[in-house]
Amino acid sequence: MFSRSVKILTLLGFDIKVDPSWLLIAALIVWSLSSGYFPVVMPGATDEIYLGMAVFAMLGFFASLVLHELSHSVVARRYGVEIKGITLFVFGGIAELGSEPKTAASEFWIAVAGPAMSFVLAGLFWISSGLAGALVDSPILAVVLGYLGLLNFILAVFNMVPAFPLDGGRVYRAYLWHRSGNMLEATRRASELGTTFAYILMAIGVFSLFGGSQMGGLWQIFIGLFLLMAAKSTYQHQLIKVSLADKTVATMMTPDPIVTSPDLTLEELANQIMLRRRTSFVPVVDDSVLLGCVDSTVLASIDRENWPTTRVGDVFQRLDESNSVPMSMPAEEIMEKMTSQERRKFLVVDGRDGRRLVGVITLSDLLGYLQVLNELNPQRRGMQGRQGQRISDQPG
Repeated sequence: MFSRSVKILTLLGFDIKVDPSWLLIAALIVWSLSSGYFPVVMPGATDEIYLGMAVFAMLGFFASLVLHELSHSVVARRYGVEIKGITLFVFGGIAELGSEPKTAASEFWIAVAGPAMSFVLAGLFWISSGLAGALVDSPILAVVLGYLGLLNFILAVFNMVPAFPLDGGRVYRAYLWHRSGNMLEATRRASELGTTFAYILMAIGVFSLFGGSQMGGLWQIFIGLFLLMAAKSTYQHQLIKVSLADKTVATMMTPDPIVTSPDLTLEELANQIMLRRRTSFVPVVDDSVLLGCVDSTVLASIDRENWPTTRVGDVFQRLDESNSVPMSMPAEEIMEKMTSQERRKFLVVDGRDGRRLVGVITLSDLLGYLQVLNELNPQRRGMQGRQGQRISDQPG
């Protein structure tokens, strides 16, 4: 999701990464605080002091976001949910879950951990602000700590809005899941509420633009768009997961595919197989032994005048783990493999010897299967497994 993010440290076993987009929000915080907020609440200081306060506050906000997401991650790990890392980006921070929670109770406790940490931080910053004001002659530290207390309080309250995928929306999904035992339906309803909230937020942003608050209005519109896309994509991901449950590559592959011999020339391959059979991915087989594969990108990389004299055996990609999968691989795993890598087409081999071709599977195969399944109304099929564990169950 964040391919350009840079790892800066590791805390409690979690990689903390920063996406370049975070620099935008960091710069906006420093600019707005040094030129607007701090001069209003503490007039009379120099520009250098306001800039220093703003930088300190920005770093405090950075640390607060990390602790917020770290709380999610620690609880998620306790429930056996994989965390790929914590990334700070333009809209705040996110703990990248490698899988969805397995029960409604785990969903609830993972969701509330972040806002709970933000509320605790808000209290600690406010207490520290009061102590700094009483013990330190200069108001600078008290003002900055007070601002961080307010910021953490706002962060906690905003995240508890019951709009998926905000933390409050995940709490709402946990409640629906607990009642119905159906995670997909709970995700659908929580996503609908999240979508509604996103549209409301964008509408408020538009009114703010016309009211003269350009920066605030644009920010509300951008956050609304992000929430809208996140709500819709999360539901689609869950729908795909349910649709592919208990399915394997063997279920969705194209069996007995057209193959080519390594002795065929590229011109023969293009004219007799690829164009005639309308396929761009062809396994290479010699005497019933799978050698590898060749696709249209290989031909495109070779000058056409060399096709009549170049044989498939000279240019094909040899069989290895990067281009083949066993027929027993779960369908959800091959979907993840395709969406996380550039490769969209794989040879399917018999898992016993790994050299016998049984089919090919492509992203088009998976999407075609899902399209037909969707037309058959999958929401009403295969959604068993009531896991409505009581929310009151404590972790551990």
